[in-house]
Amino acid sequence: MEIKTVGVVGAGQMGNGIAQVAAAAGFSVIMSDIADQFVSKGLATIKKNLDRMVEKGKMVAPKREEILGRMKGTIDL
Repeated sequence: MEIKTVGVVGAGQMGNGIAQVAAAAGFSVIMSDIADQFVSKGLATIKKNLDRMVEKGKMVAPKREEILGRMKGTIDL
């Protein structure tokens, strides 16, 4: 069995970190939380982290976009 998609329940500090690592590893990620505001904040945190990596030269911008493209947020578990 091959894993292609990872589901993360919770978009807080730990959840968005797990989602970011999974997306960077090549998995499609669905991050879920109880309210849109939490999902939005989690995705914004991931984007900020990736932006910081690009600014420091640890990642190129196309890779950041590739990672963000693998992520989806939802409130529907």
